[in-house]
Amino acid sequence: MSFTETGFGSVPTDSLTAVSETVSVVLPCLNEIASVADVVKEAKDALCRSGVDGEVIVVDNGSTDGSPDAAASAGARVVKERRRGYGAAYMGGFAAATGDVVVMADADGSYDFGALPLFLERIRAGDDLVMGSRFRGRIEPGAMPWSHRHIGSPILSGLLNLLYRTGIEDAHCGMRAFRRSKLDDMRLRMPGMEFASEMVVNAARAGLRIGEVPVNYRVRGGTSKLRTVPDGWRHLRFLMLYSPTHLFLFPGLFLLAVGLILLVVLLPGPVVVLGRLFDIHVMVLGALLTLIGFQVLAIGLYAKTLAVTLRLQPMDRTQRMLRRAFSLERGLAAGLALFIIGFGVDFGIAARWVASGFGPLNEVRPALFALVAMLLGMQIAFSSFFLFAIEIQVREAD
Repeated sequence: MSFTETGFGSVPTDSLTAVSETVSVVLPCLNEIASVADVVKEAKDALCRSGVDGEVIVVDNGSTDGSPDAAASAGARVVKERRRGYGAAYMGGFAAATGDVVVMADADGSYDFGALPLFLERIRAGDDLVMGSRFRGRIEPGAMPWSHRHIGSPILSGLLNLLYRTGIEDAHCGMRAFRRSKLDDMRLRMPGMEFASEMVVNAARAGLRIGEVPVNYRVRGGTSKLRTVPDGWRHLRFLMLYSPTHLFLFPGLFLLAVGLILLVVLLPGPVVVLGRLFDIHVMVLGALLTLIGFQVLAIGLYAKTLAVTLRLQPMDRTQRMLRRAFSLERGLAAGLALFIIGFGVDFGIAARWVASGFGPLNEVRPALFALVAMLLGMQIAFSSFFLFAIEIQVREAD
């Protein structure tokens, strides 16, 4: 048995050649004249040492420094992508790829292609998407800013794992591999840096098997295109918007519950808790939280239903429960009942005012309760109409 050196130990060569998969290495490129030729040669050498047939595709994303010519001279197939952006460049490269396995990396020389056999081994072991982990490999001094290594990457990876339960240590490593047959399952659309998060999130949602291998991270050549704050925000924005449950439903339910508790507890009169008096002003706050909470909750339901309608994500447990429990008639009945309760309370206040000869009133608490009940009733009724309209589209799509 012979072995191939990978930089992470030795991998049996006969295991690498046990199947006849072809590999496409895709490298996005924007003015990387200082490194792109060397990276192409390194990738081609790694394919050769791994004993696989393959190609190296450099996606030119508008270079003006001669990078495409340098890549072509080094043996790469160069394709043009007019849409600017990290994700747009990769999608252009994926469309041009012919291999059974696609390997992603950057054209700046920051990733060590000695890890390529490990990626292929994980693919052949059954993984659909294999992520590199810079934290399991070696990070050269100066390759990653301290703020990225100890703040940005851990926070974004932790948030991604919290929201989507991927279990990936380094969710934003740029060296990855996946089966090209699984490309459609990942539903990739984001043109910018958030593309890196989209791939992991959608792979997890599609139930793809995700693995992780160590990869060495080196000091890049040329000038970095990464903008710490704007690109970090794009990732964070994407992670939150792609999770309506955490962005809308949980906060909405929390606000609604707190508001209702304050509203109901203070309806009979002031309450003393731990020596503190809670009176009408806190009840007003409860009314505000109740209405805001319901509105946020309703927006979350709209977002989840629309995402399924547009096929941006598969139907999850929350959506299935909503479909079973919701009907337009039930929503209208609940809304009407709440409105009638509120109207009845207000009518009683008005009747007592008339009976007193239109004298002074001290009915602020029940009036506030009636106001919230009527507004919630109207919101529930109109929200039911809107959700039903979306649900019709979902059912037709099914």
